[in-house]
Amino acid sequence: MKFIDQVRVRGKAGDGGSGCCSFRREKFVPKGGPDGGDGGRGGDIILRADVNVDTLTALYHDPMIEARRGGNGSGARKTGRAAQPVIVPVPVGTLVYAVEAPHAADVAALVAAETDADAGDEPNGAAHEEVPKPKARLTTRGLEPLADLAEPGQEFILCHGGDGGRGNIHFKSSRNRVPTQFTKGDPGVEGWFMLELRTIADAGLVGYPNAGKSTLLGAISAAKPKAAPYPFTTLHPLVGVVELPEYRRMTVADIPGLIEGAHRNVGLGHEFLRHIVRCRTLVFVVDAAGSEERDPVEDIRHLRRELDLYDKALPRKPWFIAANKMDLPSSAENFRRLQEAFPKVTTLPISAEDRSGLDSLVHALEERVFTA
Repeated sequence: MKFIDQVRVRGKAGDGGSGCCSFRREKFVPKGGPDGGDGGRGGDIILRADVNVDTLTALYHDPMIEARRGGNGSGARKTGRAAQPVIVPVPVGTLVYAVEAPHAADVAALVAAETDADAGDEPNGAAHEEVPKPKARLTTRGLEPLADLAEPGQEFILCHGGDGGRGNIHFKSSRNRVPTQFTKGDPGVEGWFMLELRTIADAGLVGYPNAGKSTLLGAISAAKPKAAPYPFTTLHPLVGVVELPEYRRMTVADIPGLIEGAHRNVGLGHEFLRHIVRCRTLVFVVDAAGSEERDPVEDIRHLRRELDLYDKALPRKPWFIAANKMDLPSSAENFRRLQEAFPKVTTLPISAEDRSGLDSLVHALEERVFTA
């Protein structure tokens, strides 16, 4: 199933029911006066953060959310039935933005981009060797969110239903004994919205492609991320649960690999960077052996700069370095260089492949997560 973490939806709350124009007419009450009831209220559209939902795929395939209109009023002062609200479950960590209605050209570009992305999935992994191209999506940069559904069970009324109309009973007076006036229900609120998921985890694994983040997550948690010897194996965040003594646990997110220029959305940079914002602690995973012909010291500097350019608050988060692939040649020298370049930062030697040094890493995570 495709991982969807951003979707544009249209919401239309239910219209209010119309009021009724009616007069009481019974056998012995031939002129009983007006008795038209009010219309019922239209249904609201409510977003609810649900721990059992981890993607916006359902809304991606059905982006039109509509609620029912309220029932019309009737005689004998009967009020129309109020419509039930439409409750839409969304993942915990979903942000809601108000956006403009899409133009036809935008819709065509988005469909074309999604079609190309689906057609480019190669089973042998050859297509993954290239840097992924940005999709034709709206950006939420600079927009203020309407709601931040960061807590399980939290709700937000996306669109309010319209109030019901008034029946003719409200228009009677000493000078208007036979009112025929009534009002229609108010229209429900409607609009276009962008829903954006930002992964919530205690810690996030940050690094360049092929640094070993997926292998590390699989080694310290029960998660089973895909790991392969080519870049961009991970194309969406994956959260694993790390079990600790005394029935405690913490969540760790494998953030897809970043590259230089990620803050400008190079290589789907914004698609990946926004998931780091929620993490309380960051672990910079680097290839200490330089097996990809990269300098681990420069990698840390470049990654820190990308986070700063994307969000000034990110570099202030607690962080430490996991020097991975210490089982390979030249790793010892690079580990020493990392310690010299970042003397005030904890640098842990690990090898996710042969699972060495992982106890120290988990302990370091535990200290930062439970003492922050």
